[in-house]
Amino acid sequence: MKLSNRYSNLFQLVLSLCFASVLLKGCKNKDKNIVDTRYKKPNIVFILADDLGAHDLGYSGSNYYETPNIDAIAYEGVQFTQGYAACQVCSPSRASLLTGQYTAQHGVTDWIGAATGEVWGDYYNTKVMPPEYEHAIPDESITIAEALKQNGYKTFFAGKWHLGDEPYTPENNGFDINIGGWEVGGPKGGYYAPWRNPKLDYKYEGENLTKRLALETANFISENKDQPFFAYLSFYAVHGPIETTEKKWDKYRKKAEAQGIPESGFEMEARLPIRTVQDNPVYAGLVESMDEAVGIVTERLKKLGIEDNTIIVFTSDNGGVASGDAFSTTNFPLRGGKGYQWEGGIREPYLIKAPMLKNAPKSVNYPVSGIDFYPTLLDLVGAEKDPKQVIDGVSLLPLLKGESLNVRPLFWHYPHYGNQGGEPVSMIRKEQYKLIHYWEDGHDELYDLSSDPGEKNDISKTNKQTVSNLRVELDNYLASVNARIPEVYSKYDAKKAEVLQEERRTKLLERLEKQRKDFLDKDFKPNKDWYNSSLNTKD
Repeated sequence: MKLSNRYSNLFQLVLSLCFASVLLKGCKNKDKNIVDTRYKKPNIVFILADDLGAHDLGYSGSNYYETPNIDAIAYEGVQFTQGYAACQVCSPSRASLLTGQYTAQHGVTDWIGAATGEVWGDYYNTKVMPPEYEHAIPDESITIAEALKQNGYKTFFAGKWHLGDEPYTPENNGFDINIGGWEVGGPKGGYYAPWRNPKLDYKYEGENLTKRLALETANFISENKDQPFFAYLSFYAVHGPIETTEKKWDKYRKKAEAQGIPESGFEMEARLPIRTVQDNPVYAGLVESMDEAVGIVTERLKKLGIEDNTIIVFTSDNGGVASGDAFSTTNFPLRGGKGYQWEGGIREPYLIKAPMLKNAPKSVNYPVSGIDFYPTLLDLVGAEKDPKQVIDGVSLLPLLKGESLNVRPLFWHYPHYGNQGGEPVSMIRKEQYKLIHYWEDGHDELYDLSSDPGEKNDISKTNKQTVSNLRVELDNYLASVNARIPEVYSKYDAKKAEVLQEERRTKLLERLEKQRKDFLDKDFKPNKDWYNSSLNTKD
């Protein structure tokens, strides 16, 4: 029986309204926890580790650390095998992730709180004095959180901020919710409650901070599963002070013993001793705790049925801490670590899992930077870029589709001294060549990363034209953004500096070797309650 025109038109109207409702809200399955995501913008979960090295993960070659949940993201997504942080220390790199800009562009060129000028020179007695830098993301910047919010996303931040005190907080940079993000760069009070964080109270003594941040993120996801969301989980782990449970320490102590413990685990780098083996059982336990926390978030996505409509990013803010701080890991075969100008200081895990791209390659060798996440994520979700925001990065969407991108230079500007032994430098990488310009004395190093990824052979003397070309390009870039550079410290005392360096070569090296052996001793006990972790009766 045919419908009359009147009822036919009414029927078409009802169908149109139903379809519009599906587009706007998504259509729920019989299981109220499962959401039909076919008509909803993709969600984004951005997971940022702190001080995690490129080779601190199972998928990237570590046979000591165990990271099955992060490895799963790598195997199910795209591995960028030449992924870089925008800086060798945290605050600049983190500002670049949120703005899509190089450090010289946004002006946060050192970790916020580091001394500059004569204050630095008088205390540290170095050849040059680091310049001033911005202590927060500039007001005029439009962060990726703000850009996504403008495109209808609910935004959430959990964990380490270290990009300015009030009023430069996550809440004032596009995040609707902030859990635990404040001005400091480390977990005050440690990884087990009672910790000290004005943005996150602990629930019970011994509570695991890393797990708590993951649970807060997972709960946000559950509460916002029906709308597009951007969840930015910024772990304090694996930043020092490194802490773990007695159970995890014992597991990795035995593992190191089974693999064979070398007599020596350190050697001298240019300024400080540097770790040469992965056998720190305390650090290994902290890495595993972070991986378990990642698993809490990915499992929640699966349980809610939104995994196939959720983009997951995993990366780190700088290289693993091989020198300085807790001397936790080695980035071998890469040279250096956090704070250093060599690859160990800036090469990172760089993973993007975008389930909606069905034919994405398993790995990409094109050199990419933290500045590229901003335009890439906007492209992946079809979000509009605010024309007022300068973005130095490029969208990696063509690479995720198996296509190609043009050759481009990558720049780094770090006119400061790293606490871990790094020096004031500016750098450019183009194709296989990487040039490092040293601000202390003006000399350049050149490495061919295609044949020498460990940067053992400086080829600047035999490739003068390449050095000249790259220096011109680097100098032009720095001039174009009015980059701040160090000034000579007129009171530098060479003899005093040599005395300090000799102490590092002898006393510090000896102390580090002893500490390493202590960590691996079966009777090791850091304190009476294992960093407060033994107070924890709920995990």
